[in-house]
Amino acid sequence: MLLLLMNSSVVSLCLIYRNTVHSFRNRHSQEIRQSVFHIDDSTDKQKTPSSKTSTLAVPTSSSSQSPESPANARSEHDLSTISPIRKSSKEKSTSLELKDTSRLQHEKLYLAEEVKAQKELVLLLHKVLEAAQLEKRTCAQFLAAEGEQERLELLRHGEQRAAELQDHLESLQQENENLRRDLNQRDAHIAELQESVQLLMHKNQAKQEVIVKLSEKLAVCGEDQQCTNGLQSEALKQLTIENENLKDDLKAHKTQNQYLNSEIYHLTTLWRKSCEQEQSLIVKCAVLEANSCQMESRYLGILQKLQDSKELNPEQREVVKKVVKDAVRSDLRTAVKLNSIRDYDEYGFTIAMDYKIEDLKLLAKIQALEIRSQALLNQEECDGPLLARCAQLLFGRPEGELSSSTELKNLLRTGLPREYRARVWRFIIQTRTKSLKERQPDRYQELCEKSRTSPHLVPRQIQLDLDRTLTSNQYFSPPSSPLIQKLERVLQAFSWQNPTIGYVQGLNRLAAIALLVLQDEEDAFWCLVVIVDYIMPPHYYTKDLVGCQADQRVLKDLMSEKLPRLTAHLEALKVDVSLITVEWFLVLFVESLPTRILFKVWDAFLYEGIKVIFRYALALFKYKEEIILKIDDSVEMYQYLRIFPYTIADGRKLTSIAFNDMNPLPMKLLQNRRAAHLERLHAEIKELENLRKAYKAEQVQCKDKELDTLASEDEEEV
Repeated sequence: MLLLLMNSSVVSLCLIYRNTVHSFRNRHSQEIRQSVFHIDDSTDKQKTPSSKTSTLAVPTSSSSQSPESPANARSEHDLSTISPIRKSSKEKSTSLELKDTSRLQHEKLYLAEEVKAQKELVLLLHKVLEAAQLEKRTCAQFLAAEGEQERLELLRHGEQRAAELQDHLESLQQENENLRRDLNQRDAHIAELQESVQLLMHKNQAKQEVIVKLSEKLAVCGEDQQCTNGLQSEALKQLTIENENLKDDLKAHKTQNQYLNSEIYHLTTLWRKSCEQEQSLIVKCAVLEANSCQMESRYLGILQKLQDSKELNPEQREVVKKVVKDAVRSDLRTAVKLNSIRDYDEYGFTIAMDYKIEDLKLLAKIQALEIRSQALLNQEECDGPLLARCAQLLFGRPEGELSSSTELKNLLRTGLPREYRARVWRFIIQTRTKSLKERQPDRYQELCEKSRTSPHLVPRQIQLDLDRTLTSNQYFSPPSSPLIQKLERVLQAFSWQNPTIGYVQGLNRLAAIALLVLQDEEDAFWCLVVIVDYIMPPHYYTKDLVGCQADQRVLKDLMSEKLPRLTAHLEALKVDVSLITVEWFLVLFVESLPTRILFKVWDAFLYEGIKVIFRYALALFKYKEEIILKIDDSVEMYQYLRIFPYTIADGRKLTSIAFNDMNPLPMKLLQNRRAAHLERLHAEIKELENLRKAYKAEQVQCKDKELDTLASEDEEEV
């Protein structure tokens, strides 16, 4: 087959060569038919063939005048007889000389073209020779190949090379078309500019002529003072003419301005349409990728059901396990992204979920696909009404003039847009710390100075927790980040502000969230003070966590009232939810909820207080109640409870459950139940302390008795 291809290529090259030579020969024969030696004159048509041959024998005038020509051999009698005709023939000879000169010039041009054609022919022959040599080498390689495999490899290499050359040719053609289109556009633009320049030159020339005429008239009138009145009238006429010309120019400029405005409007319309088309394409891509994520999550859900099914034989079960393992091994972040969804959100948190639990990787990936699908469908969601409400409530008002109202409360429950979040947070913080700031306006700077002058009194745990703060956030991940240094100063200042607490684990994450939103470290410091000292109940961040323990018992009471089936199921499995929920309350869901929901929780929490945390904790269990009821193993239950808040896809549904389905949940009810549980906790702690003291006293008595017995034994030995 390779030999047939090579032979066909050589034959095609030979045909190209033969056609080229044939075309050159035809052109050469046509040019010879109309060469300089072929005189096609109207007078020649009346001559005989012998006269034509004589004309060919004498092509130029110089040859006709040579002494060796037959005309000089004539007799004197013949010369005398033709002397009257010589004058007329002389004129004809001059015209013949001009024709011969022009024919020689044509012959010169023809010869130059012939040389050029011969050069092209030589280049073509070189290319044919190179192609033949290449074919010869290919044939030699093909014939030298020992087995069929090597020959097939040569054929495959040739086909691949041909395909690559074809692709390269198509790309070059496309590039050529683009360049030609750009060249046409530039030529049109240059033509427009040349026309405008020509118009300006004509206008300038006309003005110069007017100036010259006026100058001449002024010189003439200067010599003759009698024509002063005439000069004034002429100047007046000239000014009138110039005024008319200026009016015409103004009208022309107005017309041109209208044309340009129409062009600008047309271009703006085209640009707007292109932007709308681009936006619609982005939305379509997002919908397609969301549908793909939904289909993949359904596929993984079917795999999970097959994995849990007991009707499969061992061979089928192994196949399903292998498919599940392959599906879990592929990461979402390596998938093809058809839209502009980034890996990090606007606050720097990673969007994709990190799979940390080995046994629940399949379930975690299904939940992550649902989250991504929801995010893709909501990325172009219109928040126009929300932005309009924020603008109506906050635009044009200083931060100190904002007032608490039901409208602001409902807006905070819905969630603030990022453009207004920092401003509203500052208003809430200033409202709670106004009196303290008035007494000590430079409090933060003083605390920072104390930290610098007495570094040995700063808790060492702060340095240890800096590198472990928001590891999934790109602004806190590098150790040299400016936010890390700001966070350290904020935590050190707070340890001086509240020495009874100093620093406990969890405060670093609260301060980090405040820094991400407010950016200013002093504002973040006061936000941390408001959370710990003003919003959260007392004894929440002490060593024994009494306040947090009381709230965990309050949460269990509320779950038994509002989620009785779930509470009974968890009690049957002997699962203590406080092992999971205590972190929710201490760090306010940081690194437990998706960031788009986390900041909604913080918006409402800073305004309403800790009852928002209770509402969202109950809403989380309500959101996933049906899935939790299907889990029958306590170990699997603990694993699922650790990850399920981060798998919440629909933030609006969660907010609706928290503030609608969990009603009524007044703050007074929470305070009364917390007080009752605090009383019981204090009694339990007191009883525990008494037991510890009794145990220590008993241990001391036992040691004394042992010493007495040892001493008596020594005396007996003596």
